[in-house]
Amino acid sequence: MFPNALTPTHKVLELGDRNAVFTYIQENRPSTIVHAAALTGIRECEEDREKAWKSNIIGTENLVDACLKFVPSTYFVYVSTACVFDGHRGFYTERDVPYPENFYALTKLLGEFVVKKLPLCLIVRTNFVARERWRFPKAFIDRFGTYLFADDVARGIREVVDAKLTGVVHVCGDRKMSMYELARLTTPEVQPMTLAEYSGPRLTIDMTLDTLVWKKYKISLEK
Repeated sequence: MFPNALTPTHKVLELGDRNAVFTYIQENRPSTIVHAAALTGIRECEEDREKAWKSNIIGTENLVDACLKFVPSTYFVYVSTACVFDGHRGFYTERDVPYPENFYALTKLLGEFVVKKLPLCLIVRTNFVARERWRFPKAFIDRFGTYLFADDVARGIREVVDAKLTGVVHVCGDRKMSMYELARLTTPEVQPMTLAEYSGPRLTIDMTLDTLVWKKYKISLEK
């Protein structure tokens, strides 16, 4: 979606390395940054909070501080998550108050506050999965989202970037789906399960989003 973009890998640019981030931003002076790097595993974030904090908070602070020093006019797009909400009712809009259920969601919400130090920033809340086979043998029938595939979200982000939106926007699908329904799109043989079978960190149960400032997208069944 951004054919001329610089896309440094984790090996090339470790966001937790403040000096490396400052050098990279100083040398490349980007006019637009789409910051999608994060540690996203809910269980991993809960079990290794130091790693999650370094990746999701310190890494974001390093990027923001480097931009403030070298390219304060850069347009900074931060990819956040529907999980910043508690998930007790669903269809959250940009005006609803976040209330995280777990440490991963907390780090993403704090990241939103970090990027607000920049004069030109956009927070994109969404929830999506890669367009690939489901990684697990089962999927929840009672956990929900307005899901999209990653390439759908990439197109949505490109459109909001082209529109130069600022503030907060929800890039979301146009219908409520269970995780099981989502998983079956790529893995028809996946088996259903309920939250009663789950053991682990607290989950955001209803991750459905609504939007007051943008359009909704249909989840695409083909690339």
